Amino acid sequence: MRGVAIMLFAMLILPCMDAIAKYMAVYEGMSPGQVTFYRFFFQLVSTAPLLFSAGGLRAFYPKRPWPNILRGVLLAAAALFFFVSVKYMPLADVFAIYFVEPFILTCLSALILREKVGWRRWSAIAVGFGGAMVVIQPSFAVFGLKSLLPVACAFLFACYLFLNRALGSADSPLTMQTVAGIGGTLFMAAVIAVGNGFGAVDFEPSLPQSALGWVLVVALGTISGWGHLLVVKAFQAAPISLLAPFHYFEIVSATALGYIVFGDFPTPSKWLGILVIVASGLYIIWRERQVQKRKRA
Repeated sequence: MRGVAIMLFAMLILPCMDAIAKYMAVYEGMSPGQVTFYRFFFQLVSTAPLLFSAGGLRAFYPKRPWPNILRGVLLAAAALFFFVSVKYMPLADVFAIYFVEPFILTCLSALILREKVGWRRWSAIAVGFGGAMVVIQPSFAVFGLKSLLPVACAFLFACYLFLNRALGSADSPLTMQTVAGIGGTLFMAAVIAVGNGFGAVDFEPSLPQSALGWVLVVALGTISGWGHLLVVKAFQAAPISLLAPFHYFEIVSATALGYIVFGDFPTPSKWLGILVIVASGLYIIWRERQVQKRKRA
């Protein structure tokens, strides 16, 4: 239940990153590749001093270095696909396609980690997905070539979360997140260099055009570092299949940010969808408590 609580809080704050990324692309004219680089660079800046103060230079050498660096690369690639998507597509439509991720994650946990997934959890995931579709209301126009970008994002992010669970507690969450920041920063620096060399507009190096822009990119990295630190802690405390449905809670804060920042006021049907999402998550919590009570008995 501690893992569930941590996951819920993380899902409520992480969509702030997506709103900032869209704002930087629309109002600051910054390329998605550069926004993604700043996301990981300032994530590293926000977590590295704490790690150094806790364990010195030795703390920067994880027990499993390459899997942790791979986590950063997977997360950077997923973020890049998502940020490119929101530049060209409505944020709500991108979320609609991205929400296939809990299905992918639950399948990975069931097939590879052999975690037991009962029909009730599968049903709750399906109901939560249906609620997300009601909230987001994607248009058929999205399902073209660009729709592959959020699908790729969903797959890569599911692999990232799967690694969180597979790595377990060999390294501290702070070490894992800092090393992931190193991996993501180096990966994005290479991607920008290659993409800009080919003249791709989505990978142009650029700087924020205003003081607000600098504040936002720093906030982007800070939210990323601490938000995903919470995700790591959640997956060390609870099974993947239990936490997967709670990804739908991202839509709650995403809907609020869409209204506050971009003036997209939810319709009654969207509020109905949010209710369905929350209800499916609460059912999972109730069901888990019943299972724990029977085990204790």
